[in-house]
Amino acid sequence: MAHQFDVVDSEIVLEAPILAVRRDQVRMPGGNISAREIVEHFGAVAVVAADEDNRLYLLNQWRQAAGKRLVELPAGLLDVADEDPLEAAKRELVEEAGLEAESWSLLTDMFSSPGFAEEAVRIYLARGLRAVDKPEAHDEEADMTASWIGVEEAVAMALRGEILNGIALSGILLAAEVLLRGATPRSVAEPFDIRPTALAKRRTEQLGTGADLKRIR
Repeated sequence: MAHQFDVVDSEIVLEAPILAVRRDQVRMPGGNISAREIVEHFGAVAVVAADEDNRLYLLNQWRQAAGKRLVELPAGLLDVADEDPLEAAKRELVEEAGLEAESWSLLTDMFSSPGFAEEAVRIYLARGLRAVDKPEAHDEEADMTASWIGVEEAVAMALRGEILNGIALSGILLAAEVLLRGATPRSVAEPFDIRPTALAKRRTEQLGTGADLKRIR
């Protein structure tokens, strides 16, 4: 019979704008209680935007944690209380790419670092693209550059070790299955069952529905 990893106690040890750190006391097999630090997160969305020639819109963005610029997908936090993930993805595609899409499908839901973080990401495939006005960028986004890369070349970049962002790797490789080999993506109506809830619930109780959850008191 599978062991039940019960949490016998829990405390918040850090509260920051885009994350929190929680320490859970967890009952292990054999009865021992061990502490596990968990990064609480809002969850995120990412978009593989593909044009009619199967070119993908890829960003090059500075990441402070990595200490370098990384090839990435348009993406963003689910940091508005109770926001629908698809609406967040549409907003991010406009803000980071200046694009809107006629057709949306679901490539996957994934945990980015399940060894210590709650972050889960929903990755969409967007097609039928058209250019729209892009709002003024700020902070790291003001430094971003973008390129249209053919999906086959994007896969080759991944194999050469030129794409290091796990979300981008997952999205590109799954999009290649759809665009090049006819795999069927999933419906955007599928529930985002692994979307993290603890941090968003606590902030929503403080700030209210529709609030910017990055605000802390």
